[in-house]
Amino acid sequence: MAKTIFIIFGMLYLDYYGKLGLQLYKKPKADLLGTAVGGIYTVIQTKAKITLDEWGENYFLIGPYFEHNMKTQVEVCEPPSTAVKKAMETMRDNGCQVHFGRWLIEGSPYVVLFDIGSAAWNLDKWKGEFWDASHIGIPYHDREANDSLIFGSLTAWFLKELTDQLEEKPNVIAHFHEWQTGPGLILCRFRKIPVATIFTTHATLLGRYLCAASLDFYNHLDQFDIDKEAGERQIYHRYCMERASVHCAHVFTTVSQITAIEAEHMLKRAADVITPNGLNIKKFSAMHEFQNLHATCKAKIQEFVRGHFYGHLDFNLERTLFFFIAGRYEFSNKGADMFLEALSRLNFLLRAVRKQLWDTAHSVKEKFGKKLYEALLRGEIPDMNKIIDRDDLTIIKRAIYSTQRQSLPPVTTHNMIDDSTDPILSTIRRIGLFNNRTDRVKIILHPEFLSSTSPLLPMDYDEFVRGCHLGVFPSYYEPWGYTPAECTVMGIPSVTTNLSGFGCFMQEHVADPAAYGIYIVDRRFRSPDESCNQLTQFLYGFCQQSRRQRIVQRNRTERLSDLLDWRYLGRYYMHARHLALSRTFPEKFEMEPNAPPKHNSPHQSDEEVEDEDERYDEEEEAERDRQNIKSPFSFSAVPKGKKLQHGEYRN
Repeated sequence: MAKTIFIIFGMLYLDYYGKLGLQLYKKPKADLLGTAVGGIYTVIQTKAKITLDEWGENYFLIGPYFEHNMKTQVEVCEPPSTAVKKAMETMRDNGCQVHFGRWLIEGSPYVVLFDIGSAAWNLDKWKGEFWDASHIGIPYHDREANDSLIFGSLTAWFLKELTDQLEEKPNVIAHFHEWQTGPGLILCRFRKIPVATIFTTHATLLGRYLCAASLDFYNHLDQFDIDKEAGERQIYHRYCMERASVHCAHVFTTVSQITAIEAEHMLKRAADVITPNGLNIKKFSAMHEFQNLHATCKAKIQEFVRGHFYGHLDFNLERTLFFFIAGRYEFSNKGADMFLEALSRLNFLLRAVRKQLWDTAHSVKEKFGKKLYEALLRGEIPDMNKIIDRDDLTIIKRAIYSTQRQSLPPVTTHNMIDDSTDPILSTIRRIGLFNNRTDRVKIILHPEFLSSTSPLLPMDYDEFVRGCHLGVFPSYYEPWGYTPAECTVMGIPSVTTNLSGFGCFMQEHVADPAAYGIYIVDRRFRSPDESCNQLTQFLYGFCQQSRRQRIVQRNRTERLSDLLDWRYLGRYYMHARHLALSRTFPEKFEMEPNAPPKHNSPHQSDEEVEDEDERYDEEEEAERDRQNIKSPFSFSAVPKGKKLQHGEYRN
């Protein structure tokens, strides 16, 4: 096969201050560098290692230069390739600042970073060239679109210089992520630069806007006037950049089947390859280790709850389950509205169970009265130390101490700006979940990134996830969904939907996802009220599980992690690259007729033990699940007779 260089470009979302929080890379397969925000950053960062293993020194990432990121995330070094070095020198001689180094993540891939500000003086000229290439005009007030054009022009310039300098004339692949990188792809095709191009959309631009407007998006995909909708939202030029990029690319990919359907309607091109998002899976050498981590992290959360509910800790933390939702502050898109409504309904169901507790209290009262009556019959003054035992005294003291705090525990850890209009707090007020004593469901909103240095809740996000019992992500718009995927690889059950890429992926590859701790809410073919009732039943059913059943379920959930490993899912990206090469250089590359094989769907495993006393054979169950979730993609060779270690827990 002819020598090949592969390049990928990716960009992150805007941060809250309107500055570009993005970066890209160039490499034989290039990825992203920049602000650690959003799923695209996770894709680029986690995929770098397996791509580097495939492409070695020919793998570069290209992105915009930010001084603060350069100082903390990049180790400056000289380019190993003479061609790359000469291309950078040519651009520097023409007044553009270009930086080179290694991104300090696993694998340490090479990165080429362009200083957008140093080249901004070319903006008017490059706007004219971009108009000639695409007939797309970019308003002067759209800072993000203008920066994207500058970056794209620098990218196309660099690729032109690189291909001119390469003496052996290797084949170059450039992979572009999201619409912000689109100008570079469009200019490469317009200038006939000899590179194979791939464009990946992780979510269509217009789709995200339409879903945020609370429209019935998926049932009206074929009815939207696309140009009109984009124009009304003043993003028509951005939409045109995205659509032009999709149609200019040799290969177009999306991250999930649900996004492919969306892209076909929004961008008018069917995806050539579905490239699901993966993670780098690290198995624990000891089978019980991830269960021990759950217990350790749960203890930290319990300590936080003790402080937050000071004076009102009238519930047993050892019998308390922790459910959580996390993500960008997109109230409807991320399903926070449905989660809160389901919690309200769950609270009603659990409060109905309080009749059993009331009956128990009455039985204790009868026992107390009998002892008092017998003492009086004997003509004795009752000995309170005998009538009320130590446990009774503890309950009485707790009731006394709890009365010392007059206000209810707050529903949020921070003072919120404009709390009267905040959608989450407004919904909490509507459903009436104020952490009352009678509420069996308590709520805490933590509107800040989790950090181990926080004085309030000193835990990183991964620690927090491990300490919880269930992640709940009933998203309406979720092209992939890294949050439930991260729960899965940590052995934490989760709720997702059939409108998320992750949920669709699990439905396709697992025969009974709920048996493996993946609860999928139907938000596509049911009404919102029916979906909310289904979610409520999932949560209520989870609450009815015994501790032993939850341990067994966590073991099974963790075994699904192999399905999400880049060692499996990276093959879809390999297929996209081979397809791009065969379309760009057909005289050198012949595409295999078949797409990459799919995972075999695991079959329903035998029902888990219902009897607490029944013996649970963890080794036998683990072996059965390994066969049920088997994938045709092979791992590195394992010595004969030696088992792969899974983070299972011995009961």
